[in-house]
Amino acid sequence: MDHSPRATDRHGYIPQPIRKDGAGATDTGPRDIMRDLENPDMFVPPATDAGMLSNLKFSFSDAHMQLNHGGWSREVTVRELPIATTLAGVNMRLTPGGVREMHWHQQVEWSFMISGHARITAVDQDGRNFIADVDPGDLWYFPPGIPHSIQGLADGCEFLLVFDDGHFSDLNTLSLSDWFAHTPRDVLSANFGVPESAFAFLPDKQRYIYQDNVPGPIDSQAVPDPQGSVPLAMTYRLLAQEPIVTPGGSVRIVDSRNFPISTGIAAALVEVKPGAMREMHWHPNNDEWQYYLSGTARMTVFAGQGAARTFNYRAGDVGYVPFAFGHYIQNTGNTSVWFLEMFKSNRFADVSLNQWMALTPYPLVANNLHVGPPLMNALRKEKWPVVKYPQPYRDG
Repeated sequence: MDHSPRATDRHGYIPQPIRKDGAGATDTGPRDIMRDLENPDMFVPPATDAGMLSNLKFSFSDAHMQLNHGGWSREVTVRELPIATTLAGVNMRLTPGGVREMHWHQQVEWSFMISGHARITAVDQDGRNFIADVDPGDLWYFPPGIPHSIQGLADGCEFLLVFDDGHFSDLNTLSLSDWFAHTPRDVLSANFGVPESAFAFLPDKQRYIYQDNVPGPIDSQAVPDPQGSVPLAMTYRLLAQEPIVTPGGSVRIVDSRNFPISTGIAAALVEVKPGAMREMHWHPNNDEWQYYLSGTARMTVFAGQGAARTFNYRAGDVGYVPFAFGHYIQNTGNTSVWFLEMFKSNRFADVSLNQWMALTPYPLVANNLHVGPPLMNALRKEKWPVVKYPQPYRDG
């Protein structure tokens, strides 16, 4: 059988699992060379990688696509990424007029609008309603049990949904059509005070996503509510927030402090410019669930006891970092990497390795690491979430 490699990159390069120090050997196949080209640091791990660490990557491109008239969805849960127990994600597209039907969840729903425009509706437990249009970069948040809907506007929309339970599945939600389909007609008649004939054409199962007409202007859709509107806004314009800017990129943080209703999920939108990195850090509150919006990156995660592993990421990938594990993310391309960090928490929190060392007595740090003034004098007492320096200095 011929196992000779057939695929190469545009320069004719065929990657081999051989490190520069000579470790490894050629792979004669069978193999997926295109996959190896996409994951160079997984195929040839840095010499500092060691030990056993669970898989911390899954691509939405490898997820099952649920196709409907009106849009599609796909999800990454513990079924696809077993270590991701705290959060699950759904990537969804709605056509112009496409509707994610009226429904509710047992979990928190947090969303980032990737492209296009949508209209969302919700009603809380006190009968107060909320209707809003959301644009690219906007967020929405629905607490558990709050009924809501999503509809694509004139250009349709695509968005990321995040839920505070890794076992969540969007196909297993509580939907209006599903409940009606499984309720006797005489019960519906008694509940609403109308003849059973009013329910003659009910769907016989959950509609989930369906095609409808593009709704009119939001003013024309207003529903006067004697109870008033919800007291806390369910949307947040993340891109309107002034970012934290450093030489290597930018960060926008959103949690219950600036988006008060968002008590179940905290997040950061991070930009890492070419040649820069999300600094070495960890999170003291919970696991981190990531979604990569653009660019190419590598992340190394340190788990203690000599275990560390490097993963490659690109747009559409999900990354995961267990609670308090040290990690950093490097831009490996020539355009900015944009990604979301999300946590099952009411507050965003991270610990900077650089800042920790700078705010600890000099002799303790120096003697702990056997280092001197070149490092100690460079430490920063201010946190830079993203860093970029000139080309690293190499002795000799």
